[in-house]
Amino acid sequence: MGRGNADRTGGTPPRPGLGLTPPATSSRFRAVWWLISLGIMGTIWWLSSSADTPGPPLVHPLDWIAHFTAYFALAYTLGRATGRRDIALLIAVWWGALDEVHQAFVPGRDAGVIDWLFDLAGAWIGSRWATRRRGTREDGEGDAETVRNQTW
Repeated sequence: MGRGNADRTGGTPPRPGLGLTPPATSSRFRAVWWLISLGIMGTIWWLSSSADTPGPPLVHPLDWIAHFTAYFALAYTLGRATGRRDIALLIAVWWGALDEVHQAFVPGRDAGVIDWLFDLAGAWIGSRWATRRRGTREDGEGDAETVRNQTW
């Protein structure tokens, strides 16, 4: 009798971390993801508030790569915090738009639609990456909650 049969017949329940409940879905881990998300949002705001960012000035396309990467990271952490790609994407895209408007009022900075489009692209991929389907157990059955909530 294999491990899979014991699970179905009321035997020893599977231990966390074996593919049944991703550890990052517990409320404790979600709180950590929220803190990381807020840290990224604060860093983006802080960098946007200054005309002189640390390091050498970024020229296109490096500037766009930085936008993409920052919003990929933000949406990824928001996706892990919320467990929902639509909410993660909405918050990240909203934050990107707010940041671009904010930059329009900072001396030496300018707002740009293209920058926001790179924010959007990074957020879209990051939110999907964070909420992608996590895989299946050894016995071929996937985590029902993960399978139900994570579709492309």
